[in-house]
Amino acid sequence: MDCDEQHEPEEIPRFVEAARAGTHDVISGSRYLRPFIDNHSPPENRRSINARMTKEINCRLGLSITDAFCGFKAYRVGALARLSLSVEGYAFPMQFWVQSRAAGLRIRELPVRLIYNDATRTFGGPLDDDGVRLGHYRDVLCAEIQRCADRLPSGACDDLDALQACGNNAGCAGR
Repeated sequence: MDCDEQHEPEEIPRFVEAARAGTHDVISGSRYLRPFIDNHSPPENRRSINARMTKEINCRLGLSITDAFCGFKAYRVGALARLSLSVEGYAFPMQFWVQSRAAGLRIRELPVRLIYNDATRTFGGPLDDDGVRLGHYRDVLCAEIQRCADRLPSGACDDLDALQACGNNAGCAGR
């Protein structure tokens, strides 16, 4: 759960219940799985980057997630022990999804409200620039795909050079 007031603590029992069922290793919140009447609108640049990176992750890894960046999650501890996560900060999900797929973790999304209490909140420093932030996400994604390539679906590494070069139509983003 993120600490930026974008998640509702009263949703925790729903995530715990889903994790306890034992059918999935990762229970991931999604702000885009289904609409809620009282959803907020995210800043367009954030929604666009989320959509692009979620599509890239799905295409390369054979996943079908709808929100790569939602921080509201529950995990099965034994499953997490199979991951070796080292990326800190906003690009963490890029490493997490690649390793989760490489480890064969079972993933389920649960819908959560889309809450943006402060649409002017910044990432800080160079990541405030959308192009820099997108490039950073892609660099981390590429590095992790290369590191885990032998445990990922064939095609995961296709056109990685183009993706890492940050072309707007690189890899799956242009398919």
